[in-house]
Amino acid sequence: MAVPKKKTSKGKRNQRHAIWKAKAATAAQRALSIGKSVLSGRAQGFVYPIQESDDDES
Repeated sequence: MAVPKKKTSKGKRNQRHAIWKAKAATAAQRALSIGKSVLSGRAQGFVYPIQESDDDES
């Protein structure tokens, strides 16, 4: 027979939320760092496409 699950405590809920927010903050910081290094021209080990003008292809 089906039995209801136990209620999750506020502490466990807040802990899960804090972990989720920390992962998002880390990802945002990493993205900002990569963006800054690409714009400054000091990016090493990061490959990104460079658009070439159409005149070079013909």
